[in-house]
Amino acid sequence: MRDAVHAQIVLVDDDPAVTRAIEFSFGLEGLTVWSYADGAGALSSDRLDDAGCLVLDYQLPDMDGLELLRRLRVQGVSAPAILITSNPKRDMRRRAEAAGAPIVEKPLLSDALLESVREALAEAA
Repeated sequence: MRDAVHAQIVLVDDDPAVTRAIEFSFGLEGLTVWSYADGAGALSSDRLDDAGCLVLDYQLPDMDGLELLRRLRVQGVSAPAILITSNPKRDMRRRAEAAGAPIVEKPLLSDALLESVREALAEAA
């Protein structure tokens, strides 16, 4: 059962096209994706304890992805996290590194996000 739990991904991104693309490609790999369009939805989710990995967009409508990650950690969510964003600045990279969240840059044209998620799942196992 532990493998099934760790194959669950919590995705927080407000772009429906990005969300659908990630859900589709991860689904092909046998990963279950629980998607939320904002930080508040993710914070109130009852699926956080089952998450094997968090994929958080930096630009969310109600808070940035690093603030969301901070709040999730306060709630006790310990799943590894990956930040997705376009054109990250030096300060954002520093903050993400301090939070232990690697950055995968948009547009998501390669398998970089999937590879990062696989690595995170393997390290957490």
